[in-house]
Amino acid sequence: MTREQKFFSALRDVFVGAKVEGESGYINLMRIKSRYYEAGVFPKLQEDINEALKQFPAFRDELFEKLYDFFHRYFSESGSIYFRHTPLHQNVYEKVYTNDKDVMLFWKTHMLYYVKTDRLFRSLEVELDGQKFFLDVSTLEHKKANEKRDIVYSFKEKRKDTLVFEVAYSERGRKTSVDDILRILRKQGVTISEDALERAFRIFEKQSKVDYFINKDAKAFLEEQFNLWLYQYVFSGVSEWTEIRIKQLQTLKDIAFKIIAFISQFENELVKIWNKPKFVLNSNYVITLDRIAENDIALVEKLLAHKNLKAQIEEWQQLDIVDGSFKKAAVLEKNGKGKRLAKSYQYLPIDTKHFKDVELEVLALFDNIDEALDGRLIKSENYQALNTLKLKHHERVKLFYNDPPYNTGQDEFIYEDSFQSATWLTMMKDRVQLCQRLLSNRGSFAISIDENEVSHCLRLLDDTFTRACRAAVASVKRGSVTGHKAINPGLVNVTEYVPIYAADRTKWNPNRLYRPRERNDRYNSFIRNRNEHHEKWEFCSLLDAFSEYKAIAKNRLRKELGLDFEEEIFRFICDNRDAVIQFARPDADKVSEEVRKAIDKSKKQPSRVVHVPRAEESDFYLLDGERIIFYTDRLREVDGKLVTVEPMSDIWDDVVPNDLHNEGGVELKKGKKPEKLLHRIIELCTRPKDVVADAFLGSGTSVCVAQKSGRKWLGIELGDHFDTKALVRMKKVLAGDHSGVSGSCRWAGGGFFKYFSLEQYEDTLRRAKYDDADLFDDPNTDPYHQYVFLRDLKMLEALKVDTKKSKVKVDLGKLYDGIDIAETLSNLTGKWIKRITADSVEFDDGDLVDIQNLAWKRIKPLIWW
Repeated sequence: MTREQKFFSALRDVFVGAKVEGESGYINLMRIKSRYYEAGVFPKLQEDINEALKQFPAFRDELFEKLYDFFHRYFSESGSIYFRHTPLHQNVYEKVYTNDKDVMLFWKTHMLYYVKTDRLFRSLEVELDGQKFFLDVSTLEHKKANEKRDIVYSFKEKRKDTLVFEVAYSERGRKTSVDDILRILRKQGVTISEDALERAFRIFEKQSKVDYFINKDAKAFLEEQFNLWLYQYVFSGVSEWTEIRIKQLQTLKDIAFKIIAFISQFENELVKIWNKPKFVLNSNYVITLDRIAENDIALVEKLLAHKNLKAQIEEWQQLDIVDGSFKKAAVLEKNGKGKRLAKSYQYLPIDTKHFKDVELEVLALFDNIDEALDGRLIKSENYQALNTLKLKHHERVKLFYNDPPYNTGQDEFIYEDSFQSATWLTMMKDRVQLCQRLLSNRGSFAISIDENEVSHCLRLLDDTFTRACRAAVASVKRGSVTGHKAINPGLVNVTEYVPIYAADRTKWNPNRLYRPRERNDRYNSFIRNRNEHHEKWEFCSLLDAFSEYKAIAKNRLRKELGLDFEEEIFRFICDNRDAVIQFARPDADKVSEEVRKAIDKSKKQPSRVVHVPRAEESDFYLLDGERIIFYTDRLREVDGKLVTVEPMSDIWDDVVPNDLHNEGGVELKKGKKPEKLLHRIIELCTRPKDVVADAFLGSGTSVCVAQKSGRKWLGIELGDHFDTKALVRMKKVLAGDHSGVSGSCRWAGGGFFKYFSLEQYEDTLRRAKYDDADLFDDPNTDPYHQYVFLRDLKMLEALKVDTKKSKVKVDLGKLYDGIDIAETLSNLTGKWIKRITADSVEFDDGDLVDIQNLAWKRIKPLIWW
């Protein structure tokens, strides 16, 4: 192969990417990319190179050698453009040192958007023990985002001596049933061992994974890198700088920049698709009957008489909200001349997916729909969601809590969880920055992380929020030593971390947190039996004025009266507030007779327990004679018991994730975050009605705790976990689930939330239409810098132009089924929804939009980029 052939072959491989089978937006992308390369850049580039080399043909081989040497460094197997084999160079790092930041994070994928990690699947033939297997991926639907999904196999057919299996990604927890496959094969007259079958599957799954990225500014990046590469070559001293040599290198640069210009157009197109606001799809609402009944009891009756009530009852039974004995007639009971909800059924959650024809009647009960909602569950890759929500929820979130991949590679994690640190940082950086945009200026950002990436995480957050905004780094015990890995012999990791940052430290005002303090057996016995052993349980309060004199009072009472501090002083203070304040004054020269008499009287009183309120630090005293003195602000009821509490430290060893097995009726795997941990973070950083958001929602712990704690919430999750965990769990919470922190929150039930999906990057790629138009056909423009996608349809099929009437009709149904145009426009404009009817949506600023006759300009950013 000549150097020229090698260059064009390599350019074709790196530009088009590795051949991947299956069906996905990415496959569509590869087809588009391949056509533009084959029909556009390849023939034009050959023509221009031949013309440029006419003046020095001897430079031909060297030109192609150097072009290959440069470009192969920057392209991955997936066609992503970034540092791959680039030698380190000082100039690359110059821009990260400024007067404002002498050190900031810098890694080789920092200029990229992280899309996903997936396998480069190809159909594969395997022969084991004399039997041929063919694993067919021709119909495989690739992942849309970075969710972790299992591969499942199903027997397709027998072709002569080969067994053909169809390969797919798992949906809703589906798994490969080897027993079923073996049973089917036996019916086909084929007998193979289970081991051989599983070995064939394992061989197939060894196909390599790649990370998919989009370069944020491919042109600037590649031109900068080429200049650096050329700079290194020029000053390496390997060439004589004649006029001819200088012209040769200038030709090399011209050709390289033409390639870069064309490549960057395609990459810029991907950036636009990645950042395009996304359509809201398949919206539904979940609302408890009490929220409906307080506005319209007749609507409850209508729902109970609805033809689809049976499907709703089946859902309640699957969620264990009602049992098989449930009767719809028991939901309402007579109330004088009318009816009311039976107390035991007031928190039954209605999902409007069963009642779409009544949904607008439910929404009409509220004067301001968005304000009435407790929260939103959003099924989406989190960058796509955060980017779409950035206008509507700008500076509205009081607390962002995230539990991202820890980069451990452990199989139980629901996201792909085995990255190079550079990839992990790239994934996190853009998402953290979008979270920051949604935070209020008094908000907090908290994240759970372990030892694998805690150092990088802190540097990333220090750079995003600035180091001065780091409020705390709590250490959370994650279980016993058993079962956890050792860093080195004798040292085992049992700790995770929760860094907490303030959006603006000068405006951050966290709540004070306290924790129950462990007591000895004598204390516990007293608490359990206090009413039996003590004649009097007295709550006393001191005057505010006493606080500035308390230290003087204690010292003088001990010194001048000979009172024992623990035994007598506090009871005396409670009974003689005015006298003590007078006594503590600096001008009080001696102890008055009144004070002496009060002390004597106090000593004759029966044993009792006294509560003394105090604003800050305190302790408890276990005294002789079974007398215990508390400060009232340190007394809390925990699990039905009165205990004393102390200020919260940053070591949280009482919220162990491994203690958790089931919350909200949802089985949670070992190591997942317990509600108690999230309750602590939420109590620290928010107050009732504040918004709590989670972009890595998982099973939904954070938003469930937010609901129980009287907060508003926003949860983002991708993949099956959205339907099988988060949505299920929130419905049970609304029904009054009593697991987790329900008791300490005094949670009863009730609520109103919305859930929906978002269009994804892969969806757009799959639906975007790029025509087979002639490329480089504008004689007035440099062909490499034309916008080659200008005449492509993209998603303009949603528009129907009536040239006679000069009107444009919008028909979004040509793109997707189930578009929620009200929520889509709300996200697009940043306006909050007030009312929705069949024909219109009214926003909080009074803007009334006719959704049956949409103006095409309103939706232009959604369909043309």
